[in-house]
Amino acid sequence: MAFDLLSTVEQGGCSAKLSPKQLGEILNKLPKSDNPNIMVDIDTHDDAGVYKINDETALIYTTDFFPPVCSDPLEFGEVAAANALSDVYAMGGTPIMALNLMMFSANKLPMDAYVAIMQGGHNKVTEAGAVILGGHTIDDHPPKYGLAVVGTVHPDKLVTNANVEPGDNLVLTKPLGIGVALAAHKLKMASDDLLKQAVDQMKLLNKTGAEIMQRYHVKAATDITGFGLLGHSMKMAEASNVSININANALPFFEGIDELLEDGCIPGAAFRNLDFIQDEVEFDEQTDYNMKMLACDAQTSGGLLIAVKPEYTEDLLMDLLDSGLHPQARIIGQAVERKAKSIYFK
Repeated sequence: MAFDLLSTVEQGGCSAKLSPKQLGEILNKLPKSDNPNIMVDIDTHDDAGVYKINDETALIYTTDFFPPVCSDPLEFGEVAAANALSDVYAMGGTPIMALNLMMFSANKLPMDAYVAIMQGGHNKVTEAGAVILGGHTIDDHPPKYGLAVVGTVHPDKLVTNANVEPGDNLVLTKPLGIGVALAAHKLKMASDDLLKQAVDQMKLLNKTGAEIMQRYHVKAATDITGFGLLGHSMKMAEASNVSININANALPFFEGIDELLEDGCIPGAAFRNLDFIQDEVEFDEQTDYNMKMLACDAQTSGGLLIAVKPEYTEDLLMDLLDSGLHPQARIIGQAVERKAKSIYFK
């Protein structure tokens, strides 16, 4: 039997991130650059940094790494790479090259696991049409893996989290509940089928979603990862100076996630995310508690949240469904003129 990576960690994937509230406090203390070629920096907490090279090309630069989310080293490498590549896709770009980031203890773990993780990363970068040019490894435990990724985009086609306009519909491309599913697996509460569904979704590149949104003149999107649906939606609303209405009943999730939530399987990261967003989100009195926590669930390599004009919404959604890769894509809300709160969840 292959080495079980989950035996090395308490929490993995994007649930291992620093709390969003602490991160925000840190970022507010950092100096800002006034370089005129910077198109996106840390001000809006967007998915990546963007630097304009010339009138035809801008570089998207991002990095992401985390501890294991699954037992199999190869699958972990695929998930971590898909997650890192997602930031480029969320901004409408094309990944072109990447560097491996590896933390691994040769004294505590079999080197076969190291090779398998790297192979998984290579698989996804190759699938994306990009190349790995090298990387860096340090001796550390538990293991952590990810990528630094460079992509390109035409400056006029850049997609950011700051361009949502009132009237835009919000489309989510992947189901929620990854954090719940992974927690349930560790507690032996999840079925093998649920775990497979979650891992398959985490390994799925957001490449097709990005290609489809570019067909419909989308200017605003983000990917849903460690801060949960509400955390990332809140950042979109703040960056765009709009409010977003989210329909709790429209949220897509893996089959069985609602039962796990009902049984009390709510990861700690969901509570950290709830603390982060509570001042900027108004919950309807009738809102189901489990749906609230699902919307706060930390996703690893989650889907794209796409703001699309009403006249293009149905066609974009149909293209997602017809792709065969996003059968649970849904319209989950709409942007409106700025109100007192960033998000209205009901």
